[in-house]
Amino acid sequence: MKRIFAGLLVLSVLAGCASSGKHAPVVERGTAAKTGKAPVAKSTDKDWRPKVHVVQKGDTLYAIAFNYGLDPRELAEQNNIQDPNLIQVGQQLNLVAGSAAPRPAAVVESRAVQSLVKDQPKVVKYPYSEAAVAQAEAVQSGSTPVLAKLDVKQKPEARVEAKPDNKVESVAEASADDALEWSMPTQGRLIGSFSEADNRKGVDIGGKLGQAVFASAPGKVVYSGSGLRGYGKLLIIKHNKTYLSAYAHNDQLLVKEGESVTRGQKIAEMGNSDSDQVKLHFEVRRLGKPVDPANYLSLNKP
Repeated sequence: MKRIFAGLLVLSVLAGCASSGKHAPVVERGTAAKTGKAPVAKSTDKDWRPKVHVVQKGDTLYAIAFNYGLDPRELAEQNNIQDPNLIQVGQQLNLVAGSAAPRPAAVVESRAVQSLVKDQPKVVKYPYSEAAVAQAEAVQSGSTPVLAKLDVKQKPEARVEAKPDNKVESVAEASADDALEWSMPTQGRLIGSFSEADNRKGVDIGGKLGQAVFASAPGKVVYSGSGLRGYGKLLIIKHNKTYLSAYAHNDQLLVKEGESVTRGQKIAEMGNSDSDQVKLHFEVRRLGKPVDPANYLSLNKP
């Protein structure tokens, strides 16, 4: 009986294992496919962007802003540019938002000297008397409250020489902006992958003429037009201080510059402008640098 009972026990255990299935569990790769959120910035990530850009031959204001991850209108405003099409080779553009160019040291020193001359007492105007002589001697020795007031006035002048931060934004600000939820900009098959080595700055998604293109994340439209060579009819959305996304080769653009959009909102219709086939070229740029959209989206590979 004991042998029969032991045999039945073994058979029941084997039957339980078989009922659990033969297939291994499916593991979804990539944090973006699971959560749709951008990868959190590492503490070692640094803002590579300089404080000033010197205009080179072939540069346009829109292309410069795109490459540094900036709003073209804000870039023009902080550099007092009335016409975005009128920038000159060799011109220096300040890339730091909200900071003025530092004043030359000679100007600061000149103003400080003028302040000293203006605030010094004119002892020659005192009428001659023993009291006036005593007061003049006190002024020269620096014991009067007049010079004490002058020292107080000099302190704000020293702040003018403080240098602004050379970075466009701090790493802490960039990390705080990484909490974005992304979604697919359109439906279709992946026909071109991102490759930094081959200078492919985004992905290409095939589709049909007129197919809907959606905002991948909420933000503000900072460019809507066809002025960037190689992109055709292009939309650029600024999501925060860290991220931009670009939607190229459209047939129709449905939103304007300055307009706020929500994630999943229809913003364009797919086309083949400046392209040999109908497709959406989609880019994600972090601090102006292209990054692989596959890190943020669940793409259908061929």
